[in-house]
Amino acid sequence: MSQRRPNKTRLIFAALAILIALLAGLVFLAWQHFYPVTVADGWSSRVFLDELPYVSALARDKHGLLYVTQELNNKHGNVFTLDASGARKVALAGLSKPDGLASFGDGMVVSQEGGEHPLLWIHGGEIEALFVAKNAEGIATDGRFLYVIEDRPGDGRLLRFDPSTKVVTVLREGLHAGEGVAVCPDGQLYYAEKGRGWVKRWRSEGRDEVVLGGLNAPGFLMCNDEGLWVTEDATHRARLLLLDRFGSLQVILKHLRSAQTVLSLAPGHLLIAEQGRGRVLELTRLPTRPE
Repeated sequence: MSQRRPNKTRLIFAALAILIALLAGLVFLAWQHFYPVTVADGWSSRVFLDELPYVSALARDKHGLLYVTQELNNKHGNVFTLDASGARKVALAGLSKPDGLASFGDGMVVSQEGGEHPLLWIHGGEIEALFVAKNAEGIATDGRFLYVIEDRPGDGRLLRFDPSTKVVTVLREGLHAGEGVAVCPDGQLYYAEKGRGWVKRWRSEGRDEVVLGGLNAPGFLMCNDEGLWVTEDATHRARLLLLDRFGSLQVILKHLRSAQTVLSLAPGHLLIAEQGRGRVLELTRLPTRPE
C-alpha cells in the first residue's frame, strides 16, 4: 500500500496540472476572442455594419455607392450595395470567395479567390468577364490598368491588366500567399505577401524593396495622401497599420480579428472590414486640440 499511494498522488497532481493548463488555454483563447479593439490616441471607432458573416472587400463607385463582399465559397459568395439609407441590394451572387473590389470606369471589378475564375466587371447593368486568374485576391487601379494579386502557396503572381488591349502582363511570380496590392497617388505600386510577412514596393527593374517586414499575416493594402495602410489578416491580435508619408509606422488599431479591406471615405475617415467578428468598423481621426 505504501508504494501505491505516491503513484496515485502523482497521477492526481498530473491530472490537475493538465486540467489547469487546459483551463488556462481556454481563458487565453476567450481573452483573445472577446478583448475589445484598441484605438490609437487621436482616433475613434464605432461599429458601422454588424452581423455580416464573411465580410471581406469594401469599395465605392464613382457615385459614392458602397459595395461590400461576403467571402463565401462554392458559389455562395455575393456582392451587395449599401445606399445612404442603409438599404442593401445584391449586385452579384453565385461567386466563389469574392475577395477583392475596385472601382473602375463606370462600374466595379470583383475578384474570386476560390479557384480559377474570371475577374468580373459590373457596369451598365451588365457583367463582363475580363480575364481569368487563380485565387485572385486584392485589386487596385491607377485609372488605366488593373493590378491583381493571387493568393497561392509559392506560385502566386502579381498581374497587370490593360482593358484597352485585353493584355495581361505578369509583373512578379513565385509569390507566397499574395494578398494585397495598392497604387499610391504618386504612382508607386505596393504588394503584400502574407506568407512572408512583408510588404514590398514594386520596381520596374525587378529589385523590389521591402518597406515593411515582420508583420502578422499582412493582407489588404490601401494608399492615399496620408500614406500606405496595411491590415493584418490574422485570427487574433491583428492590427491596422499606417506607414505615413514621412516613413513612420503607426499602429492605428490593435486586437482585430482577421482584418480585411480598409477603405478611405475622406481624409481621416475610414471603413475597415473585420471578418473575424462579422462587422465593418468606422474609424475617424479626432480634431486636434489647440495648445
